[in-house]
Amino acid sequence: MNDLLKSVREKAKSLQKTIVLAEGEEPRIITAAAKIQAASIAKVILLGNPDTIKTKCPDVNLAGIKIINIAEVDIEPYAQLLYELRKSKGMDIETARKLAKNPLYFGVLLVKNGEADGMVAGSVNATGDVLRPALQIIKTAPGIKTVSSCFIMLLDKDSKYGENGVMVFGDCAVNPNPDASQLADIAIASADTAAAIAGITPKVALLSFSTKGSAKGELVDKVTNALAAVKAARPDLAVDGELQADAALVPTVAELKAPGSTVAGKANVLIFPDLQAGNIGYKLVQRLAGAEAIGPICQGFNRPVNDLSRGCSSEDVVNVVAMTALQSLINK
Repeated sequence: MNDLLKSVREKAKSLQKTIVLAEGEEPRIITAAAKIQAASIAKVILLGNPDTIKTKCPDVNLAGIKIINIAEVDIEPYAQLLYELRKSKGMDIETARKLAKNPLYFGVLLVKNGEADGMVAGSVNATGDVLRPALQIIKTAPGIKTVSSCFIMLLDKDSKYGENGVMVFGDCAVNPNPDASQLADIAIASADTAAAIAGITPKVALLSFSTKGSAKGELVDKVTNALAAVKAARPDLAVDGELQADAALVPTVAELKAPGSTVAGKANVLIFPDLQAGNIGYKLVQRLAGAEAIGPICQGFNRPVNDLSRGCSSEDVVNVVAMTALQSLINK
């Protein structure tokens, strides 16, 4: 395990947040819950039938772990909560009662109701199914209208890029073609993730094929408008754009292309102008530079919800739970 993940787990231990694992009958999730409990990384709530869980993993020690069987819960308070939140969108109480019995909805309702600090799912559910209840119930953080994602990229510690080789790339997995406002949200959320999880002081570069007006057009305007929005919303952030990747990363190039910039040449949070660039960018760095890519990490929610890869291991689940615990501090 790399040093960053060790640090994330240690920080999570100090917080003792409560995280819901909605897919509580999945063996990888059950195994992860036991590991989390044994290492005191977080308090876990498993959603599922205790008998089914025991049958799936008879040798796993789940002592001290809260297991909620939704079939035995008085669902009405949660259904009423969902109904109140969604009635303006046309939801009736019967639909709310049906949805509240769905573990993905019930898990998010626990978070909304203050019974948990975050939720993790996705080992057997599609991304859209995991994120939809969160968008409907938890919604986005104050001042943010866009849910996005980022990857924490781990280069060699002696790398000249990032902070001790740690960088954050966003958005690489969710928004295909964000507008200027959405791009600003992605930049702010990625900066917060960089501080909360990666443990670095964010220096945010809004990337483009242009640096400081070297090219013109609507693609460049989108990035410069996003920069203005970030500065207005978060004057505390070190952010600059539009910057080409070399101007963002290489001091000698920054001196030529963006003299006087407080970010150019030393950026550690890279915001890509669209999903094509972001996805290609992180995979190039992962494959050609040998970087470890941690993520995608969901961001922008008012309370953290993270989506697992369906190919995840139990160790991956442990790490995502630890990161979710740290994210719970962002909007406090």
